[in-house]
Amino acid sequence: MPRFHSSSLRVGRWSESGRPYLLTTNTIDRQPFFRDFWVGRLVVRELRRTAEAGCVESLAWVVMPDHLHWLAVLGNASLAQTMLQVKSASAVNINRHLGRSGPVWQRGYQDRALRREEDIKDVARYVVANPLRAGLVRKLNDYPLWDAIWV
Repeated sequence: MPRFHSSSLRVGRWSESGRPYLLTTNTIDRQPFFRDFWVGRLVVRELRRTAEAGCVESLAWVVMPDHLHWLAVLGNASLAQTMLQVKSASAVNINRHLGRSGPVWQRGYQDRALRREEDIKDVARYVVANPLRAGLVRKLNDYPLWDAIWV
């Protein structure tokens, strides 16, 4: 089985404005920074700022202890610009909050462009149900770091 590195994730990547994407990115060494609710809220703030800036229309997201899943329709920025904005701005604020320095996020990210005929709500349900599948909570409403436009 081939091994992929973060640099190879960029090969063939295409950003299409108006297309929904499922985006996933991990913390450095899968450190569970976001077990701390307030640290997770710093990521949420950047997701919202990025949407307010018109880079994306955010449909659903969940901040897990060591990674982020984000379903969004690409707006006026590329995937690379959007993820750079969220990851760099949140890392600065997270490091400041935790009194640390160094990387917060692993390099790169995964993206999956969704076809228009796919059921976006099913993908959104998959995203927000991650805490249930991971056994972090028994009911979704018990997990504080998620949102979807349909709720």
